[in-house]
Amino acid sequence: MIVSASRRSDIPAFYSEWFLNRLKEGYVLVRNPMNPAAVSRVNLKPGSIECIVFWTKNPEMMLGKLDRLKPYPYYFLFTITPYGRNLEKNLPPKENIIKTFITLAGKIGKEKVTWRYDPILLTDRIDRDYHYEHFEYLARQLAAYTDRCIISFLDMYQKCKRNLAGFNIILPGESEMREIAGNLNIIAEKYNIIMETCAEDIDLSGVGIRPGKCVDNRLINRITGKNLEIPRDKHQRKTCRCVESVDIGAYNTCGHHCLYCYANSNREAVIRNAARHDPQSPLLFGRLTPRDKIRDREVKTYSPAFNFGDHDERKTQEKV
Repeated sequence: MIVSASRRSDIPAFYSEWFLNRLKEGYVLVRNPMNPAAVSRVNLKPGSIECIVFWTKNPEMMLGKLDRLKPYPYYFLFTITPYGRNLEKNLPPKENIIKTFITLAGKIGKEKVTWRYDPILLTDRIDRDYHYEHFEYLARQLAAYTDRCIISFLDMYQKCKRNLAGFNIILPGESEMREIAGNLNIIAEKYNIIMETCAEDIDLSGVGIRPGKCVDNRLINRITGKNLEIPRDKHQRKTCRCVESVDIGAYNTCGHHCLYCYANSNREAVIRNAARHDPQSPLLFGRLTPRDKIRDREVKTYSPAFNFGDHDERKTQEKV
């Protein structure tokens, strides 16, 4: 089983002690976001987990706790974008975040820290040149501490439209997306960073960028030393190439309050749910109720794939 922690919230930033308590207890309870009364009990014992994938914008709170993860293979998807406090309300200064990225990579190795530059958004004040300038600055700072950068253009979900209503968002056409991505890739190549996309409809292979996987069986196999055959996650968007994982987070719990984020409906919901968080609870927030139905989540184990040779996909341009 692959554990995703989490697409729905920044667990390393806000709930690291809760997460580590869950590992110690050996299980976590997760509400179904579509049916909150349906609760899954997810086994977190080391023998049940092939890898943990952390999604975060600021894992500073975990830097002193990494030794408690020793029984588990893991890696971090670390998002650093070029936006200010008007869009990313509660993030620390970028220089602090860069220092945390460097410290984390120094502790666990750069292969286990993937940089996400996501989402790429454009406004009347944030244009292509703004992205080129700030992406190059970040690439220069991070080049020695990561091998890979995953990009994605802004998806305007309904909640994003509502939260970004005060901004003049400009949605680029395909030709502009290719131009922006191609120029970012030229910068990435300059710093020996491999660029991939996350769940994009557009084919960017013509500008040297292949579709990527955030929950990535190739990376998992390198980290674990195994050759697991992990199927694509059918519960994600059709353009998402991530392999199967179990997400243990909850929507409306991320305190960063980034206005472009699909995981929060509004600030008030996040504040309300954060007040119901207990680091000792098996749920990320709230309590069980008499109407809740708990079932044990099936623990999937993955068989080794047949190996035809030492083929390294990192250096191969894929067509999907």
